[in-house]
Amino acid sequence: MYKGSKLFSVFKGKCPQCHEGEFFVSHPYDISHMGDVKESCDRCGLKYSKEPGFYYGAMYVAYGLGVATFVTFWVSMNLFFTDVSTGFQIAVILLAIILFSPYLFSLSKIIWANMFISYKKDAIENINRSKSQQ
Repeated sequence: MYKGSKLFSVFKGKCPQCHEGEFFVSHPYDISHMGDVKESCDRCGLKYSKEPGFYYGAMYVAYGLGVATFVTFWVSMNLFFTDVSTGFQIAVILLAIILFSPYLFSLSKIIWANMFISYKKDAIENINRSKSQQ
């Protein structure tokens, strides 16, 4: 992963535009701030929410991530543990979904933002240049 790719922003939790500022208020498992996005980037000044309700679309991404998690665990259980009961498989899958849900919730928001905000290599330089002109 290199700076400038969408994967860098998604997995490092960085600003989609400059890839330097933090995107989230805290880590995904901080219960009081779970999934909270900062108002704007502290480095380039990008406002993270383009409009009211912008992150409602992240529900579709979260649904896809949840389904992918379910399928991954279900296939893994059937490939590697063939003699396990269906009830045990369901219990393991539910436990995995519950444990991963804060991370998937946060991940869906940053994926959604990266779908609409592009990386700009000189975003911070432009901010500094406009401040010096004032």
